Amino acid sequence: MLSMSRIVVLGGCGIVGTQAVKALVATDDFDEIIIGDINKEKADMYVAEMGDSRLDSAEVDLTDLTMVKKVIKDADIVLNCSGPFYKLGPTIMRAVIDSRVDYVDICDDLDATRKLLDMSESAEKAEISALIGMGSSPGVANLLAKFCATHMLDEVESIDIFHAHGGEPSEGPAVVAHRIHSMTTPIPVYLNGEYTTVDYFGEDGIALRELVDFHQIGSFTCYPYPHPETITLPRYIKCKRVTNLGCVLPPEYYQLTQDIVRVGAVSEDPIEVHGQLVSPRDFAIAYVIKERERLLRETKFGEQRGCLRITVKGFEDGQFRQYNFQMSSVGQSMGEGTGIPAAFGAILTHRKKISGKGVLPPEACVNPLDFLGLMQEYLSLDGMTGEGSPLIIELIDKDGNREQVEM
Repeated sequence: MLSMSRIVVLGGCGIVGTQAVKALVATDDFDEIIIGDINKEKADMYVAEMGDSRLDSAEVDLTDLTMVKKVIKDADIVLNCSGPFYKLGPTIMRAVIDSRVDYVDICDDLDATRKLLDMSESAEKAEISALIGMGSSPGVANLLAKFCATHMLDEVESIDIFHAHGGEPSEGPAVVAHRIHSMTTPIPVYLNGEYTTVDYFGEDGIALRELVDFHQIGSFTCYPYPHPETITLPRYIKCKRVTNLGCVLPPEYYQLTQDIVRVGAVSEDPIEVHGQLVSPRDFAIAYVIKERERLLRETKFGEQRGCLRITVKGFEDGQFRQYNFQMSSVGQSMGEGTGIPAAFGAILTHRKKISGKGVLPPEACVNPLDFLGLMQEYLSLDGMTGEGSPLIIELIDKDGNREQVEM
């Protein structure tokens, strides 16, 4: 039997972090679960609300390397649920490498992913496993693609990842900033067996846009996203195409952000307005957040919802096959879809189920069967067995015939 251990959840008071903590509390893997957050008062309140004796809090400024090292000093695993990763990711990775502590995060930022992967040799020398991008997309998407490639197809042609979500109780500035960043950076894709980039508003980016049918939530146009799957999956799964497309709901809300970015009102260079220096990007983010409630109300959006879809095409016994994997939720937050897989990554790390040392994406070090088994274990704890499983798998053959696949 495995000995109990100590985990520190950085950003543990955030939308994703709170869900990760709840999932960790639901299991017996850790006898100490430390919520690390810059808001100590909020962390203390959360510990009191949860009422679990294994929980404790710690104040930590994630921009302060020394402070991070102090908080994680006696940890066995660090679970990082805090962003933006392009600012904080490398600092925290340096701290865990120097402290020789195993690590899991939810990094969905392409720039940060590249920097973290460049630190793999240092992590390997420190003999730690650093599992990055263990959320929904990336994370679950990578593992379902790997599962399909390993167990369902002989040859993979393409992997297309789609995601849509909206209606969460709130969206913070970091979320909107990341969305703007995603629209203004070159977007990597893997097409015709080669890495390339497309522009979100350019002809090449427009050509990739696709109307996608999502289980339970409807059909929506998805747009290229600079998520890490497009640069990591081709390293571990032989194929000719990997794309990542997404959208935010309702479309009217997403359109507002697109319009602001399209006209170029997102510069970080301050301009003078009535004698005050104002960053256009700061104003844009504040304006988008302000208008969000109005748009949700006017579109009568209702409860929050989301869906992750992974479409894998290829051949089995010489016959064309298309598998659609979909995980949808209505009334559940994006934080659950990201925080719960992150917690699973930490649990699998504790159970010694992560293969290899260094900085690794999910498909490089996690057995999809281990993850799916843990998901079923967690659903059983929640009383959500059988038809309550969120994973739907559909097979489409060369003639367009459809059938649902049972796990």
